[in-house]
Amino acid sequence: MSQKVALLQMNSGVDPIVNGETVADAAEQASGAGAVMLFAPEMSAILDRNRTRAASQIVSEDENPFIARVRKAARDNAIWLHLGSLPVLSGASGSKWRNRSLVIDSQGAIRARYDKIHLFDVDLPNGERWRESAAYEPGETAAITSTPIGLLGLTICYDLRFAALFDALGSAGADVIAVPSAFTVPTGEAHWHTLLRARAIEQGCYIIAPAQTGHHEDGRSTYGHSLVVNPWGEVILDMGCSPGLGFASLDLDMVQAVRKRIAAIRHRRPLPAVETK
Repeated sequence: MSQKVALLQMNSGVDPIVNGETVADAAEQASGAGAVMLFAPEMSAILDRNRTRAASQIVSEDENPFIARVRKAARDNAIWLHLGSLPVLSGASGSKWRNRSLVIDSQGAIRARYDKIHLFDVDLPNGERWRESAAYEPGETAAITSTPIGLLGLTICYDLRFAALFDALGSAGADVIAVPSAFTVPTGEAHWHTLLRARAIEQGCYIIAPAQTGHHEDGRSTYGHSLVVNPWGEVILDMGCSPGLGFASLDLDMVQAVRKRIAAIRHRRPLPAVETK
């Protein structure tokens, strides 16, 4: 069984209304091309490193015009939509944001939520310094949901470096794992393709990784190269560096075929204790 999916590679700016129209237009094009589901990147709603400026745009789910727009687009075009992620005002502490993924069905209903667990706090050799934890608090729970392309596991960007999260999703039966991202250029050049292929191979599943790309309105640059990787670790779509839509066909029978060929998930054992000598 084969299903066609669409990936939206974006150059998101600081205005959620403008970004919402970009996703809505992509939903119309993707549906017209026969895709059953559209995947957008991390921070599809707003990409703004100026947190003071961004704060006025970050509201709860119920009050968010971007979410309302993409839900309408999914309903109008009868297409499932993974909006990548967006910042929401919904922290347990009441003072920080959550980086949240939403999966929306073809009727416009929200089917699943996932709050990014691993926050991007790094210092890069080129001088870039990122402290996601200064504004965001982490999620606590992994998420998987039934979609037209099988069981979909949810992750966001920096989660890619934590194989245990992917192990949990693979062990729960994920046929596909989404990795919406806004990778920096240095880390993308060094690790993006390698890590995504490794996660696909380890879980014997498809990886769908829509990405931000190019130089953004807030001054940052992102790597692009939205990818789809099949369960054997082969890249079947690489969108390069230009914004736009890409398409891939998923052979869902391949997931079980690969897992029978190399039954790594079934062969997993509890992690051993580490003996220090």
